[in-house]
Amino acid sequence: MSVEGVTVALPVLNGGPLLVEVLDAVRRQRVDMPVDLLVCDSGSTDGSVEAARAAGARVIEIPKAEFSHGGTRNLLMREATGSHVAFLTQDATPVDELWLRHLLEGFELADGVALAYGPYLPRSGASPSVARELEEFFASMAPDEHPVLDRATPDGAWRNVSARATFFTDANGAVARRAWETVPFPVVPYAEDRLLARRMLEAGFGKVYVPQAGVVHSHDYRSWDLFRRYFDEFRGLRETFGHVEPLDPRRTLGTLRREGDRRPGVVPPQPSRPDGRSTAIPCGRSATSRSARWAPSSARVRTGSHPESGAAARSRAVRRSSPSDASLDLT
Repeated sequence: MSVEGVTVALPVLNGGPLLVEVLDAVRRQRVDMPVDLLVCDSGSTDGSVEAARAAGARVIEIPKAEFSHGGTRNLLMREATGSHVAFLTQDATPVDELWLRHLLEGFELADGVALAYGPYLPRSGASPSVARELEEFFASMAPDEHPVLDRATPDGAWRNVSARATFFTDANGAVARRAWETVPFPVVPYAEDRLLARRMLEAGFGKVYVPQAGVVHSHDYRSWDLFRRYFDEFRGLRETFGHVEPLDPRRTLGTLRREGDRRPGVVPPQPSRPDGRSTAIPCGRSATSRSARWAPSSARVRTGSHPESGAAARSRAVRRSSPSDASLDLT
């Protein structure tokens, strides 16, 4: 699908200084066409609306209660002027001035490409474990650093080909309008971008991972917050995909041991004490997707008005291709 114009779109709520950084990076993009910058704000009180307008963005304002991850992005698609819409979140900063050009080049890789997306790079202050997760996950998607095209196959085997098979992120991903008119963002509590990718592939469209189209985007959570994020994430995967994470103490302990052994300065097989992050991730995954009764304390945030809350959980990248697979931190 040829690119005839581009919109860069962001959902925003109290974006703070990082939003200003993101908007400035978008303004500095080097592409051979005008860039339509579009923001949907859902009730900011910190000057985000004024900052967006000062950066030249068109701003749509909606009540906080009307925000949803899929629904608000459908609104941005309808209001966008470009034939392709590149989505960011308010704390995902394009890594350089060629980010948008590289992302759009993904649509030229083959006919019928509906989605193109790039990797997350850790922020300079990210913990070693966060940096390692992001680097290893995205490196596994394109070991030779060349763009990769994914399409569905009649036998359904494409679902289990690799980590990227059904992965897409609307924290750093672009959508072709013509494809979206057929397959819009699903309005679901969580994982709207992964579900969009699956439906696009099932509808016969292609999806491209572009390693060069990176954004700086990572989060470090305290152990309890990370546990709650994973609880929300895997609860969402259960609600959206029907996935139930196995409750396997041996697997959890094995994960903790491996994480401990991989800490800097530790020579395997000597174990070391795993940090709170390594403990929170497997425990949150197992507790969350199996629990039908424990309502997550952060669910109100995830399913409510904050544009970053669902994406924040997606900074834990999804390690494998199907809903039954584990997930990394990819906000």
